[in-house]
Amino acid sequence: MQPARPLSLVITTYDRPDALAAVVRACFMQDDKNFEIIIADDGSAANTAACIEQLARASPVPLKHVWQPDQGFRAAMARNRGILAARGGYIVFLDGDCIPQHDFIARHRALARPGRLVSGSRVLMSEALTRRVLDDGIDVAAASSVTHLGWRLGGHINKVAQLLVRWPDIGRRIGSNARRFNWRRIKSCNLGVWRSDLERVNGFDESFTGWGYEDSDLVLRLFHAGVLRTDGAFATEVFHLWHREAGRDRAGSNLQEVLARAGTGITQAVKGLHEHANTRLTPALPPGWTAQPSTLRINTRPPLPSPPAASRAHTSTRPTAPPASHPPAAGCTESPAASRAG
Repeated sequence: MQPARPLSLVITTYDRPDALAAVVRACFMQDDKNFEIIIADDGSAANTAACIEQLARASPVPLKHVWQPDQGFRAAMARNRGILAARGGYIVFLDGDCIPQHDFIARHRALARPGRLVSGSRVLMSEALTRRVLDDGIDVAAASSVTHLGWRLGGHINKVAQLLVRWPDIGRRIGSNARRFNWRRIKSCNLGVWRSDLERVNGFDESFTGWGYEDSDLVLRLFHAGVLRTDGAFATEVFHLWHREAGRDRAGSNLQEVLARAGTGITQAVKGLHEHANTRLTPALPPGWTAQPSTLRINTRPPLPSPPAASRAHTSTRPTAPPASHPPAAGCTESPAASRAG
């Protein structure tokens, strides 16, 4: 059963507009264009908003930008705000450094079944290939099988079979049951979930801050609520652009919290979607950005008070340039801080 309403694609980002532009442009080239894009921004600077403005003007699908002030790694809150801004009954989560193949939306839609989530996987790219993709505007999703094989033999991607073979959908339902459920292997960088199931468990838990395991906690609670997994491998692969790891100071405590919840049967987020019940969609933009949001096709949430300047120890720097084959959008070059993605 396919989602009845248009699908919503929620893309998380933080201060990496060059990667975001490559991801969003790949979304523009989807075979199935019955979807909308929600960019869930965890506090990027004004150049990301400028980049999104340029992308929105060229977008063949509805595009919204949901921004919150930079108060550290708050991916759970960013995704919840993305959910609340979405119109679709089925929501696919994608990270802003993961480039989808051209049939990504179509494959997620085809695999969607009531009572199930779809967990996809990612093809990790080397630093050198990532630089080429961003510098030269290489369309990795359109590359040939021979090119993919060459990248694999050259050590530039970590796997290739998933790009060469399509696994029949009927096989995905065999053995995808409770006994094989493993929350550790499901990541929100490529994840499809029914909106009704997200609302049933109160979405992502915003009590998880800092890098790590807020997505594991979500899928664990979904499983406790009776939602099972459909494997999206060999159908929904994305190309994960290289970046240095963000700081993982909270990873240990976040993991311990998930492990503690695993045996409890808990389904509800401590702080999630329901806590935004009285939040209104009103215009808001990053500090220093003065354009009118109505001209950007952007909807955002009310800003929280801006925090004092804080250390960016949880990020790292890797200078790159925008894709050369596309005229760079204003601000679509990498910011001083690197990706917060996993």
